[in-house]
Amino acid sequence: MMCTLMAVCLVASNIFTTKVFSVAGMLLTGDLLIFPVSYILNDCISEVYGYNKARYAIWTSFAVNFLFVIFAQLVVAIPGASFWEGGEHFNYIFKMEIWVAAASLLAFLVGSTVNAAVMSRMKVACNGKRFWLRAIVSSLAGDLCDSFVFMPIVFWSVGFRRLVVMILCQVGVKVLYETVLLPVTRRVVEQVKKKDATDVYDDGISYNPFRIKDLCGRL
Repeated sequence: MMCTLMAVCLVASNIFTTKVFSVAGMLLTGDLLIFPVSYILNDCISEVYGYNKARYAIWTSFAVNFLFVIFAQLVVAIPGASFWEGGEHFNYIFKMEIWVAAASLLAFLVGSTVNAAVMSRMKVACNGKRFWLRAIVSSLAGDLCDSFVFMPIVFWSVGFRRLVVMILCQVGVKVLYETVLLPVTRRVVEQVKKKDATDVYDDGISYNPFRIKDLCGRL
């Protein structure tokens, strides 16, 4: 279930990112409202089921988003009917430059993997305690990696100083969002642990994200 929700959040964020709005002088994109939810779900999966399950969820979400991007570009390439007047708006939302699509996919893969790995290792180090700290630190690490991959590829032309400001604003707002929702995240984790009688500690596992044989689990 959580794996499915992660995939939905990632696909939806690609659509919502076309909306740009301003808050207190900061330029933000619409995906900011939903993308952090994927990190919250990532925290829940890592905390309850462990890194291997989180890795499976990340790669599944990556695959679903990759297919969405490919299919969207195919539909954009199909000529519209002569009477259809929505082509410009449809293309504006769904047409993605190749480097933007690649940056989005790579940023998600790197950021989510770092988020899951930090959450997993801190759980062992903290003996399962201080969930609030582990959730914030792992989200901060993941969001930083995500932004440092995506933003320079897509927005390098705005200049170095403005790019740094954009990255810091995006990361700051995302982490604040995830911190505000922390009580909800904690509650979800507690309920899932209780329902499934599961609380995995990742002792002696490999954090290599490309270990294909470890991607056979199910959520």
